Amino acid sequence: MICAKLQVIRQQIAEAAGRSGRNPDDVRLLAVSKRQGLEKIREAFQCGQLLFGENYLQEARDKIARLDPAISWHFIGHLQSNKAKTAVELFQMVETVDRLKIAQALDNHAAALGRCLDILIQVNIGREKQKSGVEPQHAGQLIQEVGKLTHLRVRGLMAMPPYAASPEESRPYFKALKNLAGQFTAAGLFSPDSPVELSMGMSGDFIVAVEEGATLVRVGTALFGERAG
Repeated sequence: MICAKLQVIRQQIAEAAGRSGRNPDDVRLLAVSKRQGLEKIREAFQCGQLLFGENYLQEARDKIARLDPAISWHFIGHLQSNKAKTAVELFQMVETVDRLKIAQALDNHAAALGRCLDILIQVNIGREKQKSGVEPQHAGQLIQEVGKLTHLRVRGLMAMPPYAASPEESRPYFKALKNLAGQFTAAGLFSPDSPVELSMGMSGDFIVAVEEGATLVRVGTALFGERAG
């Protein structure tokens, strides 16, 4: 069942990329596995899915210890600075850096472990008070400050647009994030040794996100079904 869903999602990504003149290989599927059982994750992995996203550190720690080390993990939840060490130990990328204090904590622990951590800057693209993320007008300054840290690589931006009943309602927010990334790219703010990442789009709107330039789409329920608990 999961293999079939993976095939459908990948085809949808490829078609959306094609409509916007993009190479489908430039878009990666991040399988959001929070509150999903190990067997579902193993099944997706056996069907060729190598990239997974988790929101909760303790849950992720338990899973990662029991799953294939070939899996790559992104942290996509809200991160507190006192949990930065765990995040650096477990994840290949943290997508939700939205303030300098978090970046400094990640940098310190990455330095202690002798590694360089890839991060994305989370932008509150809809300027919603209840959501995390740096305000768009302050994102450039934050990237400049984080760019001074020696053990982090700012790879791009991440955002969650306001909830909408129709995927088309998310399109202006995806466009805005892409435009913001374009400005920052032109200013040389991102890590120069890799393509700029745009993590945007989830189960309900990832097709529109790909059409608007997403390089990472975070898909959970469309792949795994409803979460447990």
